[in-house]
Amino acid sequence: MKARTFQQVDVFTDTALLGNPLAVVLDGEGLSDAQMQAFAAWTQLSETTFVLPPTPEGRAGGADYRVRIFTPGAELPFAGHPTLGTAHAWLQAGGQAQQAGRLVQECGVGLVTLAANGTRWAFAAPPLQRSDISPEQLSAVLAALGLNASEVIASQHLNNGPHWLGLLVDEVDTVLALTPDHGALKQLGTKVGVAARRQAPGTGLIRRANREARAFAQAHASITQDPTDLEVRAFAAPVGIAEDPVTGSLNASLAQWLMADGHMPAQYSARQGTVLGRAGQVFLSQDAQGQVWVGGDVVSCITGSVTL
Repeated sequence: MKARTFQQVDVFTDTALLGNPLAVVLDGEGLSDAQMQAFAAWTQLSETTFVLPPTPEGRAGGADYRVRIFTPGAELPFAGHPTLGTAHAWLQAGGQAQQAGRLVQECGVGLVTLAANGTRWAFAAPPLQRSDISPEQLSAVLAALGLNASEVIASQHLNNGPHWLGLLVDEVDTVLALTPDHGALKQLGTKVGVAARRQAPGTGLIRRANREARAFAQAHASITQDPTDLEVRAFAAPVGIAEDPVTGSLNASLAQWLMADGHMPAQYSARQGTVLGRAGQVFLSQDAQGQVWVGGDVVSCITGSVTL
């Protein structure tokens, strides 16, 4: 065991404690898979990353560093908030990009490019694989969420490394009032992202009367004047996270899907974490070549070392 440089950062926020925290071990060399997984389980954050030198193949492709990403229960091939958070921590610790304003991260899905836009970085969303959801699976997921089929505008399987079942629903009120059966979602083995376009507050009176009414009312009051365009929630019980505060990979795949099908414009912003008392903000845009970029602010919270 040795002291390793460590940071804890808050991602998708410019105000500490309102985004999604990430633990970053900036020297992961020599750690076994089991040691990495054990530390990620110990932090109990949605993700913990370990920075390593690029592989020979990654270095040949221009990678600045390699990262491995762990939830408390499993390793991920890619995730968005760990991508932005690790890049921020690596640069803060003195990492030098090979090309100014551009980073290349090597991870389980391959090489991911990040580009600077002022002080904010954005990553290029990995290619998305989409497919329709069977009626049987959709019915089971809706039952676990407590959603009615009439409230769902569109649905898709979304896979850009992590696999999500994506749902676009009728109102922000519907999203905020959800009280899923996380045990049922875990049994189904399905991570679910639910989103709604922001519009004039709906009447959702039946949903407001549920057992979460007080929390919902507080959340609803906080977003009535929100400037973002999409409200998002992410439920990931199969990987040990009941609800993720702000999720880059999900927002990336939602953007690729919703832009392609005309549900969202080529540039918008999303809010996530409202019910958890967070105010995560994700900036989505599509360039002239059709590449979707996912950006957000990052704040350093803890800098030091960890003995591993």
